[in-house]
Amino acid sequence: MFTQLNPPIPVYIVGKGSGSAIGVIDYSQEHNLVWVTALDDGGEIWCAPNPTVRLTKNWTMGRSIKPCSSATPDFVDMPVTG
Repeated sequence: MFTQLNPPIPVYIVGKGSGSAIGVIDYSQEHNLVWVTALDDGGEIWCAPNPTVRLTKNWTMGRSIKPCSSATPDFVDMPVTG
């Protein structure tokens, strides 16, 4: 199933950089969600598996900067499971 995100969600893809998630692909319970993301640098479109996707910081929502080894300091480290 493909879901278009409106509005897009600002995200960080580990190993690729920041961008806007414009859609999500759900292949079923046996697979990770796949985030269709337009990258800020260069405008490339990548399909990123869920464990590599991080939300950006958001003061209004209370998400602050939490540096980790798999993301840049500008983004929140969301736990990788599965």
